[in-house]
Amino acid sequence: MEVEISKNHPDARLPEYKTEGAACFDIEALEETVVASGEIADLRTGLIFQIPREHVLILQPRSSSPKLGYTMPHSVGIIDSDYCGPEDELFIRIKNVIDKPITIEKYQRIVQGYIAPLPRIVWKEKSHKSLKTKTRGGFGSTGKH
Repeated sequence: MEVEISKNHPDARLPEYKTEGAACFDIEALEETVVASGEIADLRTGLIFQIPREHVLILQPRSSSPKLGYTMPHSVGIIDSDYCGPEDELFIRIKNVIDKPITIEKYQRIVQGYIAPLPRIVWKEKSHKSLKTKTRGGFGSTGKH
């Protein structure tokens, strides 16, 4: 799949797959940023993605993120295909989860991403009384919380 991407800063670098078998590509921070303990920061990437229609860019933390002292406060990022205008730079939101400041270095790999097809759903409403499957017991019905 070919995906168009633009740099709105000359220092920005394109995402890369770091190994032959990597499922996701890595996205880097554009600038060095110090994030205080407990602080949330939006990190620049300098990139504008042109996600194909009926697809979505999904961003997730890298497995090394917690040991480096940060996480994504919303756990996952969803980038819509229409977020692609000339000022729609991708920023990565992180939260410092340790008790001291952390430094995100320029070109540090921050998150991993992948592009997935996104089917458009057409809802077909029916009465809940017409459902034929057995009730499982409601919320938390597996007995494990």
